[in-house]
Amino acid sequence: MDKKDQEILEMLQDNSRLRTDQMAAMLGLEENEVADRIKALEEQRIIVKYHTLINWEKAGEEIVSALIEVKVTPQRGAGFDAVAERIYRFPEVKSVYLMSGRYDLSVLIEGKTMKEVALFVSTKLATIDEVQSTATHFVLKKYKQEGIILEDKEKDRRLVISP
Repeated sequence: MDKKDQEILEMLQDNSRLRTDQMAAMLGLEENEVADRIKALEEQRIIVKYHTLINWEKAGEEIVSALIEVKVTPQRGAGFDAVAERIYRFPEVKSVYLMSGRYDLSVLIEGKTMKEVALFVSTKLATIDEVQSTATHFVLKKYKQEGIILEDKEKDRRLVISP
């Protein structure tokens, strides 16, 4: 991958709403070249999805997030990949990571209630043969997500001047 592709990726990661003409102006390229490069990056699955980060709490929606540490028995010939694939196919699962340390997989899930999350763990996750144990941690409050501060208090630090 060349430097221009890297710059396009960084721009899109920062703001996926940038238009190709805007990126072309910033990169000193023709708009059609930027569009072709983006299309190639999508076809190679380097660009996988365009994403919008929503603060659901501010939107008035109740969403329960939980981080689940999972200890598994790796499968012969497939290692952790086959177990991870079974887990990431569930619609409740938002992310799955292979981890170093005490647990093998870290699974981020979302549900409407704590009970829904607990039922997922007990009826779907824990019933997978290769799963030895789980530890569920409920997210109580999100301060920063995907590099974005959700409620920036810096804006409120100005001195109030009154007449």
